[in-house]
Amino acid sequence: MSPNSFRFQILFGVCQAFIFLLPVAAREPDRVIDVWNDVAPGETTRSAGETLPKRDNENPPATRIARITRPQMAVFEPEAEKKTGVAVVIFPGGAFNYVVADKEGSEAADWLNQHGVTAFVLHYRTKDDSGKPLWQRPMQDGQRAISLIRTHADEWKIDPNRIGVLGFSAGGQAAALVATRFDERSYESSDTADKASCRPDFAMLVYPWQLVDEKTHVLMDEIQITAKTPPAFLVHAHDDHASSLSSLFFYAALKKNGVPAELHIYQNGGHGYGLRPVAGSAVHTWPERAADWMRHCDLLNKAEE
Repeated sequence: MSPNSFRFQILFGVCQAFIFLLPVAAREPDRVIDVWNDVAPGETTRSAGETLPKRDNENPPATRIARITRPQMAVFEPEAEKKTGVAVVIFPGGAFNYVVADKEGSEAADWLNQHGVTAFVLHYRTKDDSGKPLWQRPMQDGQRAISLIRTHADEWKIDPNRIGVLGFSAGGQAAALVATRFDERSYESSDTADKASCRPDFAMLVYPWQLVDEKTHVLMDEIQITAKTPPAFLVHAHDDHASSLSSLFFYAALKKNGVPAELHIYQNGGHGYGLRPVAGSAVHTWPERAADWMRHCDLLNKAEE
């Protein structure tokens, strides 16, 4: 290798690293939609939440929204000529304490938009002091979101048979529950939107949190996988503190029930990376694998007029 070539490679690598460290410009949604017409089930207030202070150790920083009692969907539309009619409801992570609105929300929406997919970033209700399972209210919000999109499919130019979910971390747990518990609505129906199916047509789970019971080391009882469960794509890192067994056991149950699925476990990468690169890991390539999977499932082609 010539000295000039060597210097060029070093400069190129430095530029790439610099680009990764640049702050990510937050994109404003095209519109925001309330999930519920009035107060959500069991709530007495309607608050879109409070944005927590940015963390000094993050570059670029992430936006965290806590104390949400008024769930909403931030809608990100692809360019008109790219639009496929496919829609995805994104469940950001945040341990149910908050919703990571950009790193696991709008940034994923941008990626989906590049492929012609309309993205609905769900700001689901966060942890309260009711003592009920942490996933219950986010699951209700997710079921309602799927039905709402399906009800307005014609108006929003969505194919009602190609509506999926994408969940990260705790949002991955909520998305997994929405993808497996669609036969029984988890709240009392209130309007015509609740008459539409809340079954997603496909699911993408990225480092889903605690799908496995820590005591029994099997899938949590609330996750009911059958032959009717939608196809799924799963991503995890081997060194994730939120064990990759969550994705492994979920995949195994899909396989056992004859449901099409794809599983990627990277050697390293940790947890909470969203679509951002991790030093020394290839885990940031998962969106490429997900796009390949979506193409294989005919989810990135335009719906017939």
